[in-house]
Formats: sequence, C-alpha cells, structure tokens
Amino acid sequence: MLPLFPAIEPYMTGSLDLDAPHRMYYEQSGNPKGVPVVFLHGGPGAGASPVHRQFFDPAFYRIVVLDQRGAGRSTPLGCLENNTTPLLIGDLEKLRAVLGIEKWFVFGGSWGSTLALAYAEHHPNRCLGLILRGIFLARASEAQWFFYGIKTLFPEPWRAFAEHIPEAERGDLLEAYYKRLIDPDPKVSVPAARAWSTYEASCSTLLPNPGLVADFASERIAFGLSRIEAHYFRNDIFLPKDFILDNVGRLKGIPATIVQGRYDIVCPAFTADDLHRAWPEAEYQIVPDAGHSAFEPGIRSRLVAATEKFKALA
Repeated sequence: MLPLFPAIEPYMTGSLDLDAPHRMYYEQSGNPKGVPVVFLHGGPGAGASPVHRQFFDPAFYRIVVLDQRGAGRSTPLGCLENNTTPLLIGDLEKLRAVLGIEKWFVFGGSWGSTLALAYAEHHPNRCLGLILRGIFLARASEAQWFFYGIKTLFPEPWRAFAEHIPEAERGDLLEAYYKRLIDPDPKVSVPAARAWSTYEASCSTLLPNPGLVADFASERIAFGLSRIEAHYFRNDIFLPKDFILDNVGRLKGIPATIVQGRYDIVCPAFTADDLHRAWPEAEYQIVPDAGHSAFEPGIRSRLVAATEKFKALA
C-alpha cells in the first residue's frame, strides 16, 4: 500500500474574482517549476482540504487546489446564483490562464470526476492526463440511486435522512430538502444541511468512519455541500442529457486512469463500468475492498500510484 506524501503548506494562496458575487479560493504547493496538476474536489460543494495536496509528489508536481463556486473557502459559501457546470469549466480555464499554465494533469473524484470529464471534453488540448475516482456521470438514474437506491444497503442512514422530512413529502426527497436548504431561517436550513451531509458521509466508506461523518457534519462542509448538490441535482447538473458519454470521443489520446471502489455505494461501480466500456483506452482499476472515499486504503494507494506513473507522461 502506498501512503500519502507528507503534509505540506502552500507557497501561495489567492482569490480569483468570478461572476458576481463569487470569489474563488485557490492555492499552489509543491514545486513552483514542476509539472502542473489541478485537484477537483467532490460534492459539488464539498470544498478541498489540506490533505488533498498529499496525493502528489511535491518535488515533482506544481499542485493547484481550488474551492469551486460556493464551496469551502470560496465566497459566498453555499451561493447558488451563477453556479453551473459550464461556469465551473470556465473558472478552470480562467485560473489556468491566470497561473500561466499551458497544460495540466486533472485529478478528480466523485463530482470531481464529473467536472474533470466535462472540462476535458470542452478543453482536451489543455489536459496532460486524467486521474479519476468514484465516477459520477450526472445521469437521472444516478440521482435516483442517491435518493432512494442507497437504502437497500444502508437502510439506517437512509432512514435518518428520509425521516428528517415529513412522511407526506418523502416521495420527492430532493424537492423537500431543497425547499428547506434555501430557507433563510438557519433553524430550518442548517439541520437539513447536516442531515443531508451526514447521510452522504455515512455511506461513503466500506467500514464505519465516525471521523469522516463528523467532518461532513461541520457547518462549513454541510451547508456548501447540501445546498449546491441539491441545486445541481434539480437542474440535471447543468449538462445536456448523457453529455459525458455522448462526447467521450473528445477524450481520445488523453492518458487516463479510473480508480473505482467495488463497494462504492454513493457512486456505484456500474457507472464507472459504463464509462470504461465507452472509453476502453482509459486504464480501469477496481479496488476490491473499498467504498467511495478517496481515503479508503486501497483507493488512496491506487491514486498515489497513478500520480507516480503519470510522471513519465509529463
């Protein structure tokens, strides 16, 4: 098992003005003259953490980490105005230009894999390679699984999630939650945000991980994650139906590694399998003893191995 690289601090941080009212946090760490790699966090809305720098050898990579609109250290937290997938793609291009980067590796898991794929399909000439984990293709069937299918394997967390909503509204959990998450009264929105975020975290690992659940229950993560996820789910992720699979031909020639936990319940393996069948050139690795989280030991190790392997492609 390959460990993460040692913890490091950024050598610079910044804030990029976007469409009002958004300002996007970003940072750079590692080698200022190294090969650029951009880390795309999940959610949408989860934000990035210092530990995400540790997937990359800091002596080799120029590591770019950002918090997407409304997430993490970007402001305003949880803002839904001017928050769409095409705008996030544009933000990446704006940041790349500001940093003077011609091409970069793109690393993303869960929603980060969606954004990485959509970005690469729009800007294939800017991608040195893709490292993807826990594939989400933004299809209606995947959203339906999140709201109702997960209960087949995680009935207790699902029940807590569903029972936050009155029984009469449980036929449309997305709409019921959205109504509460956008309520201006924090006594309504904050408990709903924590119920949503705790549900997702409780289903993200093969074995229980109370630390992860507690982290997701923090107000910063819960508020950004739940509001923005609900916003994106309600709007079909702001992409045309089947956009990613229909445009996978645009990825031809881009080196890629897909890492997927066999027991990923949040983003089940059938989605990664669909992507691989449409895109057989991508290296596809199933981790037999892992769930969804990037920090499951087997997934973490495969991701670090991929960043090491990709050194030869730079």
